[in-house]
Amino acid sequence: MLAIIRKLADGIISLSAALGALGLIFEVIIILADVIGRALGSPLYGSQDIVTMTMVILLFGAMALCDRQGGHIAVDLFERSYPVMLNHLIDIFSALLGAVIFVGIAYAVNESAKISTMLNLSTNLLLIPKAWFQNGLSIFALITAAGMTLRAIELALSGRDVRKVDTDKGDAA
Repeated sequence: MLAIIRKLADGIISLSAALGALGLIFEVIIILADVIGRALGSPLYGSQDIVTMTMVILLFGAMALCDRQGGHIAVDLFERSYPVMLNHLIDIFSALLGAVIFVGIAYAVNESAKISTMLNLSTNLLLIPKAWFQNGLSIFALITAAGMTLRAIELALSGRDVRKVDTDKGDAA
């Protein structure tokens, strides 16, 4: 059952990362067009609005994949001096703590999106509604929290750390 959930989670994480990658490509194109336009004396109108809002998709879209691949900062200063079981418990705790933090981010940004909708807040030049991006950030944060929770469950039940397993071969990296 856990393997099926992991496969589904990996698919959602991959989709989230793909959206982040599309955001990066779009942002590079916008910045390139703006730089060329500035050189020709006609900068791209609203490029700052587009870049700012796309950055939300770029950063938070890739956040779940970053956790999945073990890309977050890890301080292993005392890891060698702690017993294996304590390190295991610390890994579970840190995954759960990360999930709580990302749920908190999702909640706070969702509340902010409600205010943005109520006040009809938008970007300065292009008047793009900010709530769209805030809701997207909330969804990406919840995907990251779900991935971290699943990692904690896998660590607790099977001892398998998805960040240290080569998914192609199924053995430790």
